[in-house]
Amino acid sequence: MTSPILIIGTPAGPVRATAGPREDDAVGFELGGAMRGSVHVTGTTDPHRWDQFTAVRACLGPVNAFKTTAPNEDLPRLARGSTGYRGSLTLYRDDTDRPGVSVYPLSTAADHPPSEKTEAVLTAVLRRCAEHVAQRADLPAILEASRQRDTPGLLRFLTWSAAHHQAEAVRLEREARTALPARKAAEAAWRTAAQWLALYPDPVLLLMLADRPDSLPQKIRGLQWWAPYCADAAAEEHERARRAREEADSLRAQQRRHPRGRRPSLVGTL
Repeated sequence: MTSPILIIGTPAGPVRATAGPREDDAVGFELGGAMRGSVHVTGTTDPHRWDQFTAVRACLGPVNAFKTTAPNEDLPRLARGSTGYRGSLTLYRDDTDRPGVSVYPLSTAADHPPSEKTEAVLTAVLRRCAEHVAQRADLPAILEASRQRDTPGLLRFLTWSAAHHQAEAVRLEREARTALPARKAAEAAWRTAAQWLALYPDPVLLLMLADRPDSLPQKIRGLQWWAPYCADAAAEEHERARRAREEADSLRAQQRRHPRGRRPSLVGTL
């Protein structure tokens, strides 16, 4: 079957992207015209759900940039240039089922940002290659292979993330509990200082009661908002931990439904 050839209009001129045969979890594109080199497109997770493999990611270069770093000499470049570029673009569906795009910072091999024109060229090529793969009949197989590839690493990350956020929630709750007695102690000290000042006018007491940095009024004001802030932040950390556990459980359930080595049947291939 003839390999699909995409003609992509860019500010540097048309780029020709020729799709190669699917390699389990990815499709490679060889570039010609205004760019030379290659683009690697694979499946990935929705940017907002680590357990949902519903997106595609296009990387500049012949490999999955999130797994392997391509040598500088293998990075794509403009036809009339010698600078190689790296970066990626993720294509996904948002909550309203409209297409969303997330671009990982594009840069030269020396970590310098590309010019505005070059960035537009790179983005156009990455997006068109991603769109092509997202419309392929064998997309389910690509996404399933990508899920099997990434699940072990994601489970390690989500397990760490749940424990980290849970520990942060406990720390913040402890901060919230200690803020209340600390505020009451500061208020008691302020009242005592005010009583002493009434009996024995003294510059030191005036400084303690004045609204200035490191004074009792400043300390009391800070402790008044610190406790509710810590309580709210702890609730957010609990939610992050819950979500990490939920996504890890979802990935494990998917592993049980689709043991390694099985592939969904294909309607057809491009």
